Amino acid sequence: MHLIRELLAVGPRGDDHHHAVRVASGLAIPGTVLVLAGRTDLLVFAVFGSFVGMYGRGRTRWSRLRHQLLAAVLIGAGAAIGVLLAAIHARPVLLVAVETGFAAAGSLFADRAGLRPGGPFFGLFALGALASIPACAAAPLPGLSLFAATAVLCVVLGTLHADTVAPAAEARAFELGESARHAGRYVLAVALAGAVGVGWGVAHANWAMAAAAVPLAAQDARGHVLRGMHRVLGTFVGLAATAVLLLPHLPAALLGVLVLLLLFPTELFMARNYALALGFFTPLIMVMTDLAAPADPVRLLLDRGTDTILGVGVGICVAIATRPQTIPGSSQLELPAEDRGSVAPGPLP
Repeated sequence: MHLIRELLAVGPRGDDHHHAVRVASGLAIPGTVLVLAGRTDLLVFAVFGSFVGMYGRGRTRWSRLRHQLLAAVLIGAGAAIGVLLAAIHARPVLLVAVETGFAAAGSLFADRAGLRPGGPFFGLFALGALASIPACAAAPLPGLSLFAATAVLCVVLGTLHADTVAPAAEARAFELGESARHAGRYVLAVALAGAVGVGWGVAHANWAMAAAAVPLAAQDARGHVLRGMHRVLGTFVGLAATAVLLLPHLPAALLGVLVLLLLFPTELFMARNYALALGFFTPLIMVMTDLAAPADPVRLLLDRGTDTILGVGVGICVAIATRPQTIPGSSQLELPAEDRGSVAPGPLP
């Protein structure tokens, strides 16, 4: 029962609304231009660029600048590799291999930089998503330029907005051996999820690989399970909302506007209840994917649900079987709520 209460509890609001407005503004400005120009197919690049704004919360102005610039490098590298894989029509086996390598390198990079959100998740997500969208290969330069412009906008907004809360504790010193072991856990989880997904014949193995990385951010076995449960519950709530949006075949412009609106509640609840945040984040991702590469919505929903269960299951098993004493670069008290697998209030990483 205690686990269920943790799963459903929503922490106090704190300063979440200021952070959410800043992050959502980073997407709303370029996104509105795209909607008005009738280029909702390019929203996917703006969305990934806006993820840069999620970094550096609760830090001083210049510390946030550093974190967001490094986050832009991580996510931008994933986006560029994804577009390249789309251009060469990479086979699923190659995608799994590249994502696995990126997971290792991205984990080490994120640990060395002390990034929060921790780990390579957003870069890994961008890589897999863009590699799986054939249309990304048709306009690589405009797309990547849009990503870069959105990321720069988010960095500028980050320097203009001062925090109203105390700065987050800095991560402890980088330890190569500890971080290498943690990177190995990402490699194992991502590779297994990808291999099982490809072998099983799922249509979007990249979703399974991204989901497998989620439980690894938690501190202990209970946190691994709780974070995985949050991921599954939030995803399926979000898929129900996605069905309401995609099944009626709404106009692309309206769907584009909804993508812009969904980022605010995602960030508003991310540190308060991960599952609730995913209830908004999942339709955002699903709608932007459909706008970039229209597909049968029923098939898309089924694939996302299947891949989430597969990836989270693999991630939890790997996390528990290989769990270290501590998460690299952090102590239990320094980890934000989302990374601890807890729903207690805390700074959004």
